[in-house]
Amino acid sequence: MLMPRQKTPNLTVPLAGGGQFDLASEGSERGTVICVYRGLHCPLCATYLKELEKLTPEFNARGVGTVGISTDPQDRAEDMVTKIDAKNLRIGYNLPLQDARDWGLYISTSKGASSIGIVEPDLFAEPGLFLVQPDRSLYYMSVQTMPFVRPHFSELLSAVDGAMKSGYPARGEYTGAV
Repeated sequence: MLMPRQKTPNLTVPLAGGGQFDLASEGSERGTVICVYRGLHCPLCATYLKELEKLTPEFNARGVGTVGISTDPQDRAEDMVTKIDAKNLRIGYNLPLQDARDWGLYISTSKGASSIGIVEPDLFAEPGLFLVQPDRSLYYMSVQTMPFVRPHFSELLSAVDGAMKSGYPARGEYTGAV
């Protein structure tokens, strides 16, 4: 289980358009927003990623990098880049299912074609949103079992402006007896 203020697992995936995302070598001054999405088959994911694409320059201006990642293969990731007209947001692909589990994500099985007629992969990760600090410690996370009701990127941006800037510590770190 991921714990706030503790180092996150390794995370390296190829990027649509070339190159790779490697959390260990991220150089963002204040951290990285990692948005794990279900895949090209999910219309809610496309809408969600469009919002992150729109706000990526705002995150970048605050010293925070952004990346969207899925278990999709390269061709579907590239189709997502086109679908959301990504110019700022990096899109990673081929997230290994074990890595998804290591990040605390839930795994679903295919139910066939989605509402937009794209067949779901046999297995894929459900959504997760993470804000990882430059030392790779976890600052914020939200994982889901469903594609609905996701955290708002504008609120996360406000957290960067307020809580992180003022040194407010990541919460939920207590692991002792209760």
